[in-house]
Amino acid sequence: MRRRLIQSTLAVVLVVIAVFGVSLVIVETRTITETAKERVESEAVRLASIVDSRLLVEDKVTAEIIGDQMPEDRYAVVRIPGKPPIEVGSRPDGDVISATAPGEEGETVTVQEPQSSVTQEVGRTLLIIGFVALLAVIAAVLLAIRQANRLASPLTDLAETAERLGSGDPRPRHRRYGVPELDRVADVLDASAERIARMLTAERRLAADASHQLRTPLTALSMRLEEITVTDDPDTVKEEATIALAQVERLTDVVERLLTNSRDPRTGSAVTFDLDEVITQQLAEWRPAYRSAGRAIVTSGKRCLRAVGTPGAVAQVLAALIENSLMHGGGTVALRTRVTGNQVVVEVTDEGPGVPAELGSRIFERAISGRNSTGIGLAVARDLAEADGGRLEMLQAKPPVFGLFLSRTPPRKDPGEETRPTVR
Repeated sequence: MRRRLIQSTLAVVLVVIAVFGVSLVIVETRTITETAKERVESEAVRLASIVDSRLLVEDKVTAEIIGDQMPEDRYAVVRIPGKPPIEVGSRPDGDVISATAPGEEGETVTVQEPQSSVTQEVGRTLLIIGFVALLAVIAAVLLAIRQANRLASPLTDLAETAERLGSGDPRPRHRRYGVPELDRVADVLDASAERIARMLTAERRLAADASHQLRTPLTALSMRLEEITVTDDPDTVKEEATIALAQVERLTDVVERLLTNSRDPRTGSAVTFDLDEVITQQLAEWRPAYRSAGRAIVTSGKRCLRAVGTPGAVAQVLAALIENSLMHGGGTVALRTRVTGNQVVVEVTDEGPGVPAELGSRIFERAISGRNSTGIGLAVARDLAEADGGRLEMLQAKPPVFGLFLSRTPPRKDPGEETRPTVR
């Protein structure tokens, strides 16, 4: 590209020089020739006036007197009636420029100048024009190189950016070059890089979320299937198979929710559901893990509450909080339900040491964990809660209390009095 720009610029300059240079040479040659003729004619008239003035006073007209009045490179002939011609200077060889001027006393003065003087002056003029043309060509080449570099370097840079995008490096470079068209291409590449980066981030986030969210349900499902393989009781097999099928359905819902959140975290499919059913299902699913750890789960608070949300998403949020208490907490885990204004609140607390002070409000950020865990669970839970218009907050650090806030709908029947804690 650089070579083409230089060649095209140089071609334009040469055409301009050829058109205007030839015209200038022709005009200058004519001008120099006409000037030489006018100079010779003027010289002849001037010498004729000198001869007239001397003849009027009857002075002698000699070659020495005329020679003192004219340049050395010219030749003059003075013809006076009745006298021999007076020659001044050397007769030029070859072509000459000649002019004759008559005097008032009948004399004539002829002045000649060699054509070579005009040729030399034309040659000097051509040399000057050629030198100026050469300077113009050099300046054009330098300008073309500068312009080629200005255009080619950004294009090379943009090509490298596109190659980086193709190789999987989506970092935008945010470089601009002062050329509107190139800046537009850079804007498009940067926007594409940002979109690719978001897509890659979403894919990595989906993989991490899926790994985290599916880990516990798959473990529970595996335990159910193991119980089926080791028992010969048809009733036990049927019961465990029914529970396993329910867990498979929940796994399917988990995957669908993860895919939905990966496309648009703000998109929810909220419906009115029975909160008791979700809590009961979660307690049943986590019961084996808590029994193995020698711990218990209790539930208390309002009953027969109906909330607005996605049952699967709410179940995942509660599962994240219950798992968090199992891994990082201690003692009994309590799930309490209460009503505040037009919202239903599910609180999850335990008797552990609580959230470290250095974490604070960062507890819901990704990769933030008080121990050697992924730090994904609470972040995913918060996103799921917000997708259905709810919210997840840490109400207290020590002992830890997490609250899931959901929109409330009128109950199917009177809520009644709060129930006593039930050990599950």
